[in-house]
Amino acid sequence: MMPGQSRGREYYHIREVCARLSKAPGRGEAGILIAREVSAYSLFDLQVIMGRVRHEVHRLPPSYRNVAGPYLLSQIVDSHHSLLTTCTRGGFSGLKGPIRERELYLSYLEMVPDGCYAFDLKAEYLPQFHSPLHRLFYYLLACYVMFVLEKPGHPVGTPFPGGGRVEEKKGAFYCPVREKHKDVSFALCNFCPARQDEER
Repeated sequence: MMPGQSRGREYYHIREVCARLSKAPGRGEAGILIAREVSAYSLFDLQVIMGRVRHEVHRLPPSYRNVAGPYLLSQIVDSHHSLLTTCTRGGFSGLKGPIRERELYLSYLEMVPDGCYAFDLKAEYLPQFHSPLHRLFYYLLACYVMFVLEKPGHPVGTPFPGGGRVEEKKGAFYCPVREKHKDVSFALCNFCPARQDEER
């Protein structure tokens, strides 16, 4: 949380959301709960969130933006569509089995409330519309991808500056920067199922 930010009603709402998710006994139930929370976002909220995503992509150097942009947009758009479509079609009811890394899942949910406040409001795009609940949206989608689908936080194929991409090899996922963000407590890398690509 940056200096000057207060934690009011939104902070406690985020904690309540995470507490509800922590009670999910398995992947299917977690998927349903996440979809329920994500579907509560208004069209206006989604427009602001996607405006920020596109703004962040546009700020990248052109050479990197051209190759990484589609993956960074897919990280939000495709996971959002997948989550709500699967829920609507009843796909989560057939998704049996426990959350594989339950302690890691609970640690993730414990991190999220503070992570939603780890930003510099002055650097935010459209700060007048900013809400920590928008950051929660990203964390909810990442939770779905990493703990329900058991896939990397960044889509397979996502390139990184300096070379290397997220790859899938024989059913396992590998990332060239998996171990490079350990000291960033709010980074998805600390919870991602991808392994460090030892060739990087």
